[in-house]
Parts: sequence; structure tokens; C-alpha cells
Amino acid sequence: MTQYVLRRFGGMIAVMFIVATIVFLIAHVIPGDPAAVMLGSNATADDVDALRHRLGLDAPLPLQYLDFMRSVVQLKLGESIFLNRTVTQALAERAMLTTQLTVMAAGIAIFLGVPIGVISAVKRGSAVDQVATAASMTAASLPSFWIGLTLIEYLAVHWRLLPVAGYGPPEAGLFDHLRYLVLPAIAVGIPNSALIIRFTRTSMLDVLHEDYVRTARAKGLAPGTVIIKHAFRNARTSVLTVIGLTVAGLMGGAIVTETVFALPGVGNLVVSAVLRRDYPVIQGALLVISGLYVLINLGVDLLYAVLDPRVRY
Repeated sequence: MTQYVLRRFGGMIAVMFIVATIVFLIAHVIPGDPAAVMLGSNATADDVDALRHRLGLDAPLPLQYLDFMRSVVQLKLGESIFLNRTVTQALAERAMLTTQLTVMAAGIAIFLGVPIGVISAVKRGSAVDQVATAASMTAASLPSFWIGLTLIEYLAVHWRLLPVAGYGPPEAGLFDHLRYLVLPAIAVGIPNSALIIRFTRTSMLDVLHEDYVRTARAKGLAPGTVIIKHAFRNARTSVLTVIGLTVAGLMGGAIVTETVFALPGVGNLVVSAVLRRDYPVIQGALLVISGLYVLINLGVDLLYAVLDPRVRY
């Protein structure tokens, strides 16, 4: 087990090195000059050149790359060009909101996806199965921003059940802040539940016809016990994989949703950084999101050994 963990950590380091290189290249091929954006259209060429020199943007690209990789190794994400603070501080200020949104959306996706997928598999071929399959395919085809705008129109504007957008005043309590996240969490959670539904259904169908399930039924066990204790227990490892991928994807997929609902989270910060060509913020945010993605996948792999003793061997 220890050797397995060490190998996975080694692979994670290699992946993050590749990701850091790609992030650096992507940030520097984006059209536009941060110095020109900061100084405005009335700035002279000399002013722009002087600012570029002060920010280190006039250095050769390989030298900028080496400086960037050195900072990554030292866990320093640099300083934002526009925010007058370090990238770490800028991300930390907005991380709580994005984390809350991700947890709520993941909870909705799992709460809908796993039970519906299990029921759909147990009722294979029935009307319930057909409705669940059609609903999951429809949910997967709907973009989250469209769902968000529809929810805003009906639940917020027409029926006034929930806030339209924003995150509430700073002095508001945690419950009031969470009310602002209900609509965006639903908008993100519903499309992501579709994959969990389909994958749970497929995994359950693979085990429902196994010999140990037929034996459990022949022994007279209750149908619920057979489904949960015997069938789903052996299908949950595969379901855990797609749940891990869904949670990891939610962290990066909140960018559009936060923009639609005007949420001051990490996603909104990334959009603003792209528009202003704030290279350090773009690079730092993408690195953090990629690192979390890799860590979540590592955590899922380690959970395999906890849920299924056969994995340890």
C-alpha cells in the first residue's frame, strides 16, 4: 500500500509539472498586453515599455518560464498585476464561496444521481427506467447557464422564493449567504447528476445478475437488503469513480455559473483576470484547480482500498 501511494504521488508531481507548463504557455499566448490594459488607451509607447519592464514582461519567454517554475516549486504563485496583493491572498478570499458552491452542487448531484440510478437499474425496462433515462439525457444536454437563467426567471423574479444573484451583504450570516447559493448549486448540480445516474445504473446492472445476488434472493433476504447490502455494495467502487470526477469537474465548472449569478468566487476572479490579462492570477488559479483535481483523484484511488479489500492485494 505504501509503495502504491508513493507511486501515485510521483505521478501526481509529473502531472502537475506538465500542467504548469501548459498553463504558462496558455497564459502567454492570450492576445493583449497587460501593461497597455493597465495604462489605458492614452498611454504612450514609452510608458507601456517602462511598465512592461517593471513587471518583467519584456524578459525572454524562456527566462519568464524558468522564473515561473521556480516560484511554483517554492509554492509561490506571484503577485496580481491589478489587485495589489498576492495571488494566494486573492484566491483565499474567494475560495470559501466556491467551496460552498461545489459542496452544495455535489450534494445535489449525488442525492439525485445515486438513488435514481439504483431505482432505474432495479426497474430495468419499466416506465420508471425509461423516464429516468430520458430525464438524465435531457439534464446532460442542458447547459448550466441556461438552467441558471431559467431558475432566476421563475424562482427569483416571478415567485421571489430565492435571491436573484450576488452573495448577500458582508454582515449577513452563513445561512443568508447559503440562500444565495441555492439556485447556482441547482443549476450546476442537475446537469452533473445525469452522469451519476447513467453510471450508477450501468454499474448496478452489471452486478444484479451475479451469482451472489441470486443466492441472496434465494436465501429469502428482503429485496432492499439484497439491493443495498449485496448489489450496491459491490457496485459502489465504480460509482465512486464518477462521483470523484464529478466533484473535481464542479470546481472548474463553476466559472460560468459564478458569472451568471454574479458570485464573487474563484470562477469570477478567473474571468476578470482573463479580461485584464492578469497573468499571475490566471496561472495561479489554473494551477490550484488542477492540483485539487489531481488530489481528488488520488483520494478516490485511496478510497478504493478502504471500500474494497481486494484492491489492497
